[in-house]
Amino acid sequence: MDIKYLEDKLLKNDGSINFEEAMELTNFPKNRILELTSLARKVTLKYKGDGVFLRSIISAKTGDCSEDCSFCSQSVHYSSPISKHSLLDPNEVLQAALQSEKMGAFDFCIVIAVKGPNKKQFEKVIESIEIVKKNTKLEVGCSLGSLTEEQAFALAKAGVWRYNHNIESCREFFPNVCTTHTYDERVTTAKLVKKAGMELCCGGIIGLGESVEQRIQLAFEIKDLDPHTVPMNFLNPRPNTPLAHMKPVPSLEAIKTIAIFRLIMPEKVLMSGGGREITLRDLQSMGIMAGSNGMIIGNYLTTVGRAPEEDLKMIEDLQIPIRDRYDTIK
Repeated sequence: MDIKYLEDKLLKNDGSINFEEAMELTNFPKNRILELTSLARKVTLKYKGDGVFLRSIISAKTGDCSEDCSFCSQSVHYSSPISKHSLLDPNEVLQAALQSEKMGAFDFCIVIAVKGPNKKQFEKVIESIEIVKKNTKLEVGCSLGSLTEEQAFALAKAGVWRYNHNIESCREFFPNVCTTHTYDERVTTAKLVKKAGMELCCGGIIGLGESVEQRIQLAFEIKDLDPHTVPMNFLNPRPNTPLAHMKPVPSLEAIKTIAIFRLIMPEKVLMSGGGREITLRDLQSMGIMAGSNGMIIGNYLTTVGRAPEEDLKMIEDLQIPIRDRYDTIK
C-alpha cells in the first residue's frame, strides 16, 4: 500500500479509505507500523484537532441481564464471579459523578445491565440524570439497552446529550455474539437515538473471534450509522463466559486496527474503551498517536481500569490537551 497515495486522498482531498484499501492495510508490515500511525495521527489532527476527550462510566445496575452476549460476565446465562447489585439510588449515582468530575472527565455515562429498561428502572434513571446535571458540570450520557421511541425522546428531554448503544460486531458475525436479540434490534435503537436528537455513541468489540474482514465490515457498518463517537473495545476474556478461552488481540495488531478505523472514519471521536489495558499494555500512548482521541478513565462495568492519575499523566507526557464536547481546551 502506497502511504503517499493515502496521504493525498485523506489530507489533500478530504477523503477516507474504502473497503478494499482498508483490507489491504490489514496486511501492512509490522516493521512499517509507524508510517501507518503517523498518517492516522495527521488525519486525526486535520479532522478533529489536537486533544483527547475523557469519559467515565458507572455500572448503575450490575448483573442479572437476560441477554446471552458471549463476552459479557453480567449475563444470567453464565456464572462469572461478579458483584451484582440492583439499580443504584440517584444519590449513589451522584457520588460517582462527583468523583468522575474530580478525575477530569467531561462526560458521565450511566449504564445498566438490561435488554431494555422497564418503567420503574427508567424513572429512576431519569431521577439520576436530573440530580447529576443539577449538582455537577458534567455532560450526562446513558447506556440502557434497547429503547422505545418514547424513552429515547424522554432521555433527550431530560438532558442526555449522548446515548451509547454498540452494535458489538458486524452483521455477519453477530449471531456468534448473541442469540437473545438481533443485530437489527441494535440498529433500530441506534437510529432512534439520532431521531430523538441525542448524539449516538456506537462501536464494537475487537477480538470476539471475528475474521479480519469481519472486523473491517464492522468499521464500515458503524460508519453507515454516522455516530458522533465510536468506542473501540478490546475483548477482556471473562471467566465462565463462552469467550473465556480467547486470547487478547496482540498489541501491534490492536494499534494497526485503531489506525485503520481512523482512516475509515476521519471525523469521528474514537474512544479507547474496555480491554485497552490488557491489549495495548505498554503501547497505550501509541494508541492515541495511532488515531484514538477519546478514553474511558477509571473503572469499567465489571473490570478494573487503570488509575486515572496514570492516564492523566500519559496525556500530559504526550503534551495533548484535554477537550470537552464543545472542543474547548481544559
